[in-house]
This record gives sequence, structure tokens and C-alpha cells, in this order.
Amino acid sequence: MSTPEYPPDKLYFSIGEVADMFGINTSNLRYWEKEFDFINPKKNRKGNRVYTKQDIESIRLLYHLTKEKGYTIEGARKVLEAQRQKVETTADISARLRRIKQELIDLRDRL
Repeated sequence: MSTPEYPPDKLYFSIGEVADMFGINTSNLRYWEKEFDFINPKKNRKGNRVYTKQDIESIRLLYHLTKEKGYTIEGARKVLEAQRQKVETTADISARLRRIKQELIDLRDRL
């Protein structure tokens, strides 16, 4: 999983789009929304959730802790409360390293 890619001019994303970015189920996103106050997507006129880039960055941190690092929901909550800045930095570095690795693999395959 790399840092989610989204069009720079797009402001809102559907729950399906966000789930696809992370390769998770929409039910997982709804669960995280209930468990973490900082994930608070708005709802459009139809009542569908719409996520902002800020919501997506928060989800990225949860994804990093729970899916990549193996934390439980409670463990992720504690780490985010105590060391959110450190988690953000670590998640950014991990995403950059995965991108570099993929670029090197692509380069090797082209040779």
C-alpha cells in the first residue's frame, strides 16, 4: 500500500473510492469512523459519505498502524493519542520507501 493517489483538483471522494485506495472494505471504513472521532466524513444530499483529503490522511495513519504494523484498534488509538506526529512521519517514510522500491523494480524489469 502506498500513499493514496488522488486527483489534485478533486475535493471529495466517495466511500468506495477511499476503500479502493487502501484495498479495504467499505465496512472497515465505517467501523473506523465509529471508533475514531477524527474520521468524520460529511454526508451529501443523498446521505452518502464524502471524504476530504484530510479524512484520507487520517485513514492512511490508521491503515499504517493496523494493517501494516499490526496494531489493534485500541493499540492504534493509544499510539495516535501519545505520538501522532511520530506516526505521521513514520507512515510518510514507509510510503516513500515503498514507492522507491516499486520504481527500482520497474526499472529492473525494463532492463
